[in-house]
Amino acid sequence: MIENFNHQPVLIKEVIESLAIIKSGNYIDATYGRGGHSEYILKHLGVKGKLLAIDKDLEAFSHAEKKHFADPRFIFCRGGFEDLAIVASSNLEEGEKVNGILVDLGVSSPQLDNPERGFSFSKNGPLDMRMNQEIGETAADWLRETKESELISVFYKFGEEPRSKQIARAIIREREKKDITETIHLSQIVEKASGYKKSKTHPATRIFQAIRIKVNSELEYLEKMLNQSIGLLENKGRLCVISFHSLEDRIVKRFISKMSKEDPVYSGLPEMPPAARPKLTKVSNLIIPKKEEVLVNPRSRSAKLRVCERLSFNEV
Repeated sequence: MIENFNHQPVLIKEVIESLAIIKSGNYIDATYGRGGHSEYILKHLGVKGKLLAIDKDLEAFSHAEKKHFADPRFIFCRGGFEDLAIVASSNLEEGEKVNGILVDLGVSSPQLDNPERGFSFSKNGPLDMRMNQEIGETAADWLRETKESELISVFYKFGEEPRSKQIARAIIREREKKDITETIHLSQIVEKASGYKKSKTHPATRIFQAIRIKVNSELEYLEKMLNQSIGLLENKGRLCVISFHSLEDRIVKRFISKMSKEDPVYSGLPEMPPAARPKLTKVSNLIIPKKEEVLVNPRSRSAKLRVCERLSFNEV
């Protein structure tokens, strides 16, 4: 386990402002990571405030245990945000809603910097990539068993890789000789098969992203979490989502847009059922890091923050 690292929460000033924290409010940090955002939320809460932090990563639990378990305002649940509603109902008072939910979809710096986790193509380690190290198939398992057609589909859909066919075929050829179980091995295969010349972006970037998304069902779980968030938010409660690539951001953007409109099925009718009325309103335009933050923390450069607010409740 890596304990010494310089973890900088992304867009922290903008997140705190966007959450519009009420001192006595209830909040959820649905992706605790290494607690950067949680720490700042707690600083803005009063003695009656409450923060529920969620993460499936074993090391995130260890960090939270050492850092915050003594704080009576802090609750930690080891789980995934795809189970947001269940986690909230199990850890909050019956019927209790929250004033804000934060979701940071980025892989944390300690995860990226630890070769044993297998997220980085620049440091050799086992091809794992699981957010929860104790369950599910690893990236190596997936590469070993997956057919060429699915490799192509995943690389194109989740990595937006234009050379998906060439790379998939190269992987198939290589695994017939030897199992692909290490990050550098996969990175070298991709680099050779991609045909890329000099570029700011390493040719393995998209492939590693695609495999990570697939292994962890990231986009599917994101949609589940977003749909559950509406039922948890208090009137005027805020949902803040930080994404790091276009696939995630597109899902968040479409969700906010859809939930900010009336159900088109009832368009033009004299009465609009409560369930068909808008549930959210956009709070601000897309927020991105300032140049100063990117200079200090280059990994923040692709971060995008979208913020929405729960409209008045309608009895259904």
